[in-house]
Amino acid sequence: RTQFQNSSDIGVFAKLTNSYCLVPIAECEAFYSVFEGELADVIKVIHTTVGGCRILGRLCVGNKNGLLLPNSTTDKELQHLRNSLPSSVKIARVEERLSALGNVIACNDYVALVHPDLDRETEEVLADTLGVEVFRQTLAGQVLVGSYCSLTNQGGIVHPKTPIEDQDELSSLLQIPLVAGTVNRGSDNVGAGMVVNDWIAFCGQDTTATEISLIESIFKLTDNKGPSTITQMRSVLVESMVA
Repeated sequence: RTQFQNSSDIGVFAKLTNSYCLVPIAECEAFYSVFEGELADVIKVIHTTVGGCRILGRLCVGNKNGLLLPNSTTDKELQHLRNSLPSSVKIARVEERLSALGNVIACNDYVALVHPDLDRETEEVLADTLGVEVFRQTLAGQVLVGSYCSLTNQGGIVHPKTPIEDQDELSSLLQIPLVAGTVNRGSDNVGAGMVVNDWIAFCGQDTTATEISLIESIFKLTDNKGPSTITQMRSVLVESMVA
């Protein structure tokens, strides 16, 4: 659990994949030390900005294969990222009206869910750069799929009001288990409230123990949790939402 300058929406500021982690350039040592302490031995933690902004997690989208950046990214930032990222990671900058790419695209290393109105050209660049199969989708009627879900190759959390039928349909489409859930004590912005890869998750300071258990379980971050735990957690979350 961590926060960035008193904000628990850490997924707004950081981007975590299986091959790199991006964090903003700012005076926030506590935030960086959490990431560096957990990741430095395994993957590179890169300090950068995108278009001069610190909201990296909302502006860019990436996985172990590539990184997609909005047109506002400066040449200097692009060069810095090229120099810092592993050589196997492709980088592309796209002209896209929906420029907060992290809000309109959610992906793992194999599939991506995108806003129904995303440009065809962006979709092609996304598929090519990140090496993913692309599906146009909404979650519980929300078009900002990147804000309302969080995916890895192990599993995914979606908007808490996503109907069970939609979860099952999406789960078979993406070929990973899904669960409806929240972060930061009931926030439905799961994409903005946490960052996760195949072996570790960082979530906002306000995230409850129940939410953490659900996150650990669906993303298989602990070995001893089974489907029964998810069922229990789901019922606890539903009760807390109804209450």
